[in-house]
Amino acid sequence: MQTQSSPRFSGMTGFILIWIGQVVSVLASGMSGFALSIWMFQETRSATAMGLMQVCFILPFLLLSPAAGVMVDRYNRKWMMALSDLTAVTATFGLLALQYFGRLEYWHMYAANVIFGLGNTFQWPAYSSAITLMVKKEDYGRANGLMSLMEAGPGVLAPLLAGALLPLIQLEGILLLDVLTFFVALGALMVVFVPQPERSEEGQAGKGSFLKEAAYGFEYIFKRPSLLGLQLVFFFCNLFTGIGITVLMPMILLRTADNTTILGAVQSAGAIGMVAGGILMSVWRGFKRRVNGVIFGWLFSGIFFISFGLSRSLPFWLVFAVLAALVGPLVNTSNQAIWQAKVAPDVQGRVFSSRRLIAWFSQPVSPLIAGLLADRWLEPGMASGQGWLAGLFGGLFGTAPGSGMALLYVLAGGGVVLVSLGSYLLPFIRNVETSLPDHV
Repeated sequence: MQTQSSPRFSGMTGFILIWIGQVVSVLASGMSGFALSIWMFQETRSATAMGLMQVCFILPFLLLSPAAGVMVDRYNRKWMMALSDLTAVTATFGLLALQYFGRLEYWHMYAANVIFGLGNTFQWPAYSSAITLMVKKEDYGRANGLMSLMEAGPGVLAPLLAGALLPLIQLEGILLLDVLTFFVALGALMVVFVPQPERSEEGQAGKGSFLKEAAYGFEYIFKRPSLLGLQLVFFFCNLFTGIGITVLMPMILLRTADNTTILGAVQSAGAIGMVAGGILMSVWRGFKRRVNGVIFGWLFSGIFFISFGLSRSLPFWLVFAVLAALVGPLVNTSNQAIWQAKVAPDVQGRVFSSRRLIAWFSQPVSPLIAGLLADRWLEPGMASGQGWLAGLFGGLFGTAPGSGMALLYVLAGGGVVLVSLGSYLLPFIRNVETSLPDHV
């Protein structure tokens, strides 16, 4: 029960306040992420080095996700949300200090991404389960659409603002903005009431030692083949999209002679697509059968991935970047609504952490595969203009720098298409919403 001393904003109003604070913070974080990525590639000129940044980000999640799920279910979710933000701003402040004193080196980015990943480990299950408690079930799609909008919206402006501000305030200024906006997000969180869940039968069954509770999320999912199958779709699609995303930035930079303006325009176009998708989902709420949003969203995402990789000029890149990103919110909000409806709130921290671990288990592998294939085989094989690789694919992709990465991008999109088509042929995945009851 909410007392007089409790923050007075709750429900959808409270959720909107938290959302606004996060939008401001994510905008600044997107600016610093864009600026740091440019700095990293200019320092290393390596797709493998860029991929290792993603590995460092995802490893803490893979290692600590079950423990984070237990803590989210055991402790106050509002403070878990604050802890995740505090962890991220600590890494940003460290990079700011190193850059200010002229000591920033490329390997510091790996350490910072480990800390960023640690914060994300707590953030996602805490925020996802908080939505279940703060809004009505019929509003899950709308709230999740707003969360997709929060993730994508700042990305429209972040690359453009970062590109414009870098010559004026340098990397230090952008990192300082990121640190300051943390207090905006924290202030919004402090005035909102986030209820704690009531105990369910599933929650009672999952109680025990810390290790038992950490394993409960996996036990819950593996006992429900439909949920496991749905998450394996994300595992394989994330594997292929992760390969494509790893080579996206170096591919464009190599094809455009390091034109950061074009890179920023493409990234902003993708963010515009996600914003449009987020707005659509926040109004529409998605298909009545949400599993259709998951499967067909992945299918069209793969098709647009292929189209993007086959393109060689900015107009086509912009179009297919928008289309590929447009279906992202449909996939994620549809999947999120299924899990929020099927899993009892008091075990969502553990189940959602385990669920994301399954989906993201491919993430440390994707950048390494992409980096090694691009740097050692595909890029040299295509750029030489000779040999069987250039002979087979040179007509489609050319033999200029970035051609091998474009080929890899198309192959990744083809993998997504095959996974989505295959999942629709499996009844236990296609019928996940009717085979499992909603929680009360």
